[in-house]
Amino acid sequence: MRRLDDDIATAARRVAHLAVQARLSLATAESLTAGLVCAALAGVPGVSVVLRGGVVSYTNQVKSDVLGVDPSILEERGAVCEPVAEQMVEGVRRLLGADVAVATTGVAGPGPSEGVSAGTVLVAVSGPGDRPPAVCRLSLEGDRARVRAEATLAALSLLVSRLEDT
Repeated sequence: MRRLDDDIATAARRVAHLAVQARLSLATAESLTAGLVCAALAGVPGVSVVLRGGVVSYTNQVKSDVLGVDPSILEERGAVCEPVAEQMVEGVRRLLGADVAVATTGVAGPGPSEGVSAGTVLVAVSGPGDRPPAVCRLSLEGDRARVRAEATLAALSLLVSRLEDT
């Protein structure tokens, strides 16, 4: 896990550097990572000039009430699907007025939830400008802590890709 922690810190520094350089503000919407992505970013000195904040939307009600995720999608398809990840990332971007946002949703385990296998993770990124959200579906292995850490790294890596592509 030590190597994974180092990779997360390195990715967070890269995100912060790219966002500061491009003068793009950042926001996070996190379910299974429960703030780990935002915390990794907040650990980077100087990130306060671009990090707007994050929303931990662990329950479907918070996803709906705070981030504006359509309750009918949550009811029909559950929280671990592409439309929910897209709506989470767009919702936090709007809510916090950020240029770029990332969202995580999934099942950390140890067992399945709502018929979704443990280790199933969706990461979405939105922005800058009118660029449509990109969603990445992952099947991660390991215990709960490992899945959450790998999802955090995936979210930061997706942010790096989006920021490098601006």
